[in-house]
Amino acid sequence: MDEPARPVTAIAGLEHLAIEKQHRINDQIRISPVRVITSEGEQLGIIPTDEALARAQSTGLDLVEVAPNERPPVCRIMDFGKFKYQQKKKQHKTHVHQTKLKEIRLRPKTGEHDIEFKINQARGFLSHKDKVTVSVIFRGREMAHIDEGQRIMRQVIEQLEDISKVESSPQQTGRRLICTLAPR
Repeated sequence: MDEPARPVTAIAGLEHLAIEKQHRINDQIRISPVRVITSEGEQLGIIPTDEALARAQSTGLDLVEVAPNERPPVCRIMDFGKFKYQQKKKQHKTHVHQTKLKEIRLRPKTGEHDIEFKINQARGFLSHKDKVTVSVIFRGREMAHIDEGQRIMRQVIEQLEDISKVESSPQQTGRRLICTLAPR
């Protein structure tokens, strides 16, 4: 029942804290001297921290410790806000969409407008890279009109063929006619 504890970086809104803890900026840098790299990538060499901080502030940027374990530590003159934004954006890009299986249910007596509405829902699911199972459900005496259910199934497949491919062709299982569509 209990969810496993998530790392601090996975909790929404707190990922910026992890980025800030990894990098000391401006007055947080206590070690002197430091190796300094400008925003263009040019090396200024090993200089005292106060002088490096003064150079960063004169250009309106921050002094960020990028390699704290080196001796002397490596610091870069950069816009820290922009750097945090790029790190967050890079972290967001690694998110992979999990394909879900969505279902739309129809009946042989379903009206044309209702079928169009369900097709538009399926179109939305397919555009989000989810698979769609189309089910035509027969109740009672509707089993005598399986051909009507097959007509509806063909209609759905034809209208969605531009953005989907049939993964499993329509099959009758008990009182259901089932077909699975996958995004192209």
